[in-house]
Amino acid sequence: MNNKLENKVVVVTGASKGIGAGIAKQMAASGAKVVVNYASSKESADAVVADIINAGGNAIAVQGDMSNQSDVKRLFEETVNFFGGLDVLVNNAGVYGFSLLESFTEDSYRRIFDLNVLGVLLTSQEAIKIFGENGGSIINISSFAGTRPEPYSVVYAASKGAVDSITYALSQELGSKNIRVNSIRPGGVFTDGVAKLGIAEESEAIQSIVVRSSLGRMATPNDIGSMAVFFASDESRIITGQTVEVSGGFK
Repeated sequence: MNNKLENKVVVVTGASKGIGAGIAKQMAASGAKVVVNYASSKESADAVVADIINAGGNAIAVQGDMSNQSDVKRLFEETVNFFGGLDVLVNNAGVYGFSLLESFTEDSYRRIFDLNVLGVLLTSQEAIKIFGENGGSIINISSFAGTRPEPYSVVYAASKGAVDSITYALSQELGSKNIRVNSIRPGGVFTDGVAKLGIAEESEAIQSIVVRSSLGRMATPNDIGSMAVFFASDESRIITGQTVEVSGGFK
């Protein structure tokens, strides 16, 4: 464990598994007190918290749907009640859905945009109310699809393009309060969830992604977590309004 984020309080939304879990663990390993938000996977969230505590870190799990304003408010209330404040918000919670335009439905649009876009706005709105006098850091998890969408990803890609726009707009709006806003744009990420589906790293599906990376491998949740730690730390105190792709040169 290092002390890069010592005494900082970090909320990671959608942190019960995958990229969010990797970010939460990396934050804790850097000394942060971490709130592991989850929507429905309590067992998985508790497991992430247990891993953090067993490694010498400090974390709690808080349930909440980030597309629901009352849940969002409760998340931050519990954060302040337990840890006394907030320094960093990581907007990782999100859903995806892929279909061609001919199969598009209004319900699928609402489901994706309510969490991927509205959720980012609701959580950011609450976070800025409780950041301290030293400001804070908001880190949004975007996607390469926001700028290089596949043909079947029109709604998901649009939602992630919106996240990048929100990132830049809020960086301009909140800079005077010393609140920095940046986003991380993953490419393909090999998560535990992918592995549990029985998809091996050597499989054709994974290799079709690997060959699109100039470094010859998929990113891991820890790779995304390392960049999130940088944006959360004072090392990036002059950086705001930026989107960094963490993908091994995915194309």
